Amino acid sequence: MFFKRSLALIVAAASVAVVAAAFLAPKSENLLSSVFEEEVRNSLSGRVGTDGPILAVKIDDTKMAHPQIGIEFADIVYIEQVEGGLTRFAALFSSQIPKEIGPVRSARVSDLELLSQFGKVGFAYSGAQQKLRAEISAANLFDLGAQRMSSTIYTTDPQRIQPYAMVLRADLFMEYAQDRGFAFAQSKSAGWNFSDETELGTAISSAKVSWPASNYEVFWSTEKEVWELSHGGVPNLSSTGARLTADTFVIQLVSITDSIYKDKVGGVTPFSATIGSGKGFILRDGKYIEGNWSRPTESAGTQWTTNAGDEIPFAHGAIWIALTDKSPSFTLIPADASRRETK
Repeated sequence: MFFKRSLALIVAAASVAVVAAAFLAPKSENLLSSVFEEEVRNSLSGRVGTDGPILAVKIDDTKMAHPQIGIEFADIVYIEQVEGGLTRFAALFSSQIPKEIGPVRSARVSDLELLSQFGKVGFAYSGAQQKLRAEISAANLFDLGAQRMSSTIYTTDPQRIQPYAMVLRADLFMEYAQDRGFAFAQSKSAGWNFSDETELGTAISSAKVSWPASNYEVFWSTEKEVWELSHGGVPNLSSTGARLTADTFVIQLVSITDSIYKDKVGGVTPFSATIGSGKGFILRDGKYIEGNWSRPTESAGTQWTTNAGDEIPFAHGAIWIALTDKSPSFTLIPADASRRETK
């Protein structure tokens, strides 16, 4: 990580210079303290920024929904399987909440168990089938779906076609919640910690994770030091034209089974179990780390450890978590190809 090491040397040199200045000029105390002041980072993602209220939004992930709006500001993006083997997002925003987010789609039963580990979050979604609405209302979250809100908050993008046109005015949504005294859960540790670098892992250039009718590929950018995302073989872009990226990309192997719910055309809604334990992979710094996840209770966060039982730290920044029951494939770089092939 040449860039990070170079930056560390520059900061170290600057610190030495400031220390020297402090001895020569006692009035430089304020300058000295500012250099050593620790950066404030959001507890969910490790991004620079304070902890704030958590907004969870359901976002469509089909081709018709691309490019998505505001997703690049999410601290955590969960990729979930829905009917027909397609995928949908549950995106969590806290360090920064953009003005608009979308396209917003309906809730699924997996969301209730998944979101409970973050506390009583604000939940934005386009609607839900009648049977599920009672469960959403009873769940530990603020049920603020489109059926409860005005069209000035859940707006329609005239440039998109339904059902891919609903856009959340997140700024108005948060004002609405504040005016009514809804105290959304504040961001806190989600079970993992962060580090600038780690010696763990096997170097790769890319990885692919799939569902029956959807797939994601991530490619390590040595220039930007992030994972660049592609969906269905096409670069995944935001509505601004920027490539969507992840600093940590998690492949969490979970049990996916049929639920009691169906969509309006009879498709069975899958349920992804996120309480319990299982295996998976943490991708960061151009490497994958094989590990195990554990979340013993509904309110507990998800912890990741190596096979030896050591904690796996995440990289600071945007986190994408793919919930799948299919093993991923990795493209090893030549230096590591002779050591291990994983599929």
